[in-house]
Amino acid sequence: MLIGPAARRLAGEQHPLTQAERQQMTATERVEAVNAARHTLIQAATGLVVIGGAVFTAQSLWYTAQSLDASRQAQWTAEQGQITDRYTKAVQQLGSDKIDIRLGGMYALERLAQDSSRDHQTVYDVLATFVREHDPKPSVELVPEPPSTDVQVALTIIGRRNVARDGTRPPNLDSIRISDANLRGADLRGISLTRAYVTYTNLVDAKLTGNNLDHINLDGSNLWGANLDNASLHIATLTNASLVRTRLRGASLNSADFTGSSLIDVDLRGAMLRDADFSTTHLYGVDLRGADLQGIHGKTEDEIRQRALVDKTTIF
Repeated sequence: MLIGPAARRLAGEQHPLTQAERQQMTATERVEAVNAARHTLIQAATGLVVIGGAVFTAQSLWYTAQSLDASRQAQWTAEQGQITDRYTKAVQQLGSDKIDIRLGGMYALERLAQDSSRDHQTVYDVLATFVREHDPKPSVELVPEPPSTDVQVALTIIGRRNVARDGTRPPNLDSIRISDANLRGADLRGISLTRAYVTYTNLVDAKLTGNNLDHINLDGSNLWGANLDNASLHIATLTNASLVRTRLRGASLNSADFTGSSLIDVDLRGAMLRDADFSTTHLYGVDLRGADLQGIHGKTEDEIRQRALVDKTTIF
């Protein structure tokens, strides 16, 4: 009933037709005009419905997105709370007087570092601090006996961490005192070990490339296959050490003490060895091309030439 009048208005009939106007139009023309207006009105109504549906859909999608964001935020907050709880509990376990509880805390911290990259640095700082606080103090005579079980486990965990997550501050082990530890294959890249006592330690295949090892004491340690390329070992003590197929390419070893050590098939290309002491050192197949040997002690230039690989770039 309502479409008819509306259609007539859309057809241009603002007022009822006069008798003269009716006589000028045929019945067919009037019907066609009204039908055309009615069609236009229906299309407009359909368009409004479509627009309304689009607006409703957009609002629904926005609401859904907001709900998902809120859900994700709540989940992230809950996860961070769990991580904090795990960290707190693990650190508390480190202070236990029971060895098994301390070890459990260490392994819990390792798992936490694997699960949360943002906590990686904190976890390994804690473990490095544990090693420093539980090793023999400088006043104690360091004898070649293995470190305590918990210190060894802490070192092992540090040595198998994901180095890529270290960022700009790897764990710091400066001045630690350990002896007869097992660090075979340990990835110690980036870790500072200045003035550390790491004597009679298994460092077979260990990675120490570019490390700061100035004044380190490696007396009696096994460095078979270890990689110390570009490491800094100024005034390092390598007495009685076993260096077989060890890589020290580009390393700084000025004033290092190799007394009584064995250097077999060692790569010392481009190394700085000024004032190093090679007294009673066994040399065989050592590559000294490009190395700086000015002021060395314990071996003459002729002895070096007979026992090592040198060329015109070797400096005596």
